[in-house]
Amino acid sequence: MGLHISALNEQDSAGQIEVAEAIFGQPFNETLVHQLVTRYLAGARAGTKAQKTRSDVSGGGSKPWRQKGTGRARSGTIRSPIWRTGGVAFAARPRSYDQKLNKKMFRVGIRSILSELLRQDRLVVSSDIFPATPKTKELSEKLKKIDAKRILIVVDSIDANLALASRNIPYVEVIAAVHLSPVLLVSADKVIATPAALKQIEERLA
Repeated sequence: MGLHISALNEQDSAGQIEVAEAIFGQPFNETLVHQLVTRYLAGARAGTKAQKTRSDVSGGGSKPWRQKGTGRARSGTIRSPIWRTGGVAFAARPRSYDQKLNKKMFRVGIRSILSELLRQDRLVVSSDIFPATPKTKELSEKLKKIDAKRILIVVDSIDANLALASRNIPYVEVIAAVHLSPVLLVSADKVIATPAALKQIEERLA
């Protein structure tokens, strides 16, 4: 027995699409979804921050002054972290923030998110979302009746007109089904998918 995803509006040619309950009828796993979103956000971090340790700072080859008799505290090198121009004690180094997440956990997590979107009526289907021209005005006209602050459009392949028309609308994001992102899904108030995109998602998550 399958589930049904409603069309964006009554005039949409997509009508009502039946989808697999095994993909769109799963319980919401909050712990796994949190781990999945955290993994994606961590992977997006550059990790390129770098600071110099005392071994990287130039100079300081000789002792600044003799050990005794000057009245000042003893010092061995101007590269010491306690000096103003010295190295950093625990310097940051370039690193990767990637977290491990296997394919099975990814599939279950995405199923969980999609199922929750469907239960909350935040997931709809549309065949007529593609504008005939790359004009922003035409796409805005198609979306004007949607009461949502953030809209995610999922397509089977990126259409040039859709990509150009959407880039000037700050609350609209377009993504291909093969690059489905849990961060974009969770943050979207409304997800509009084409029938072909839903089929790709089902095949990928089966």
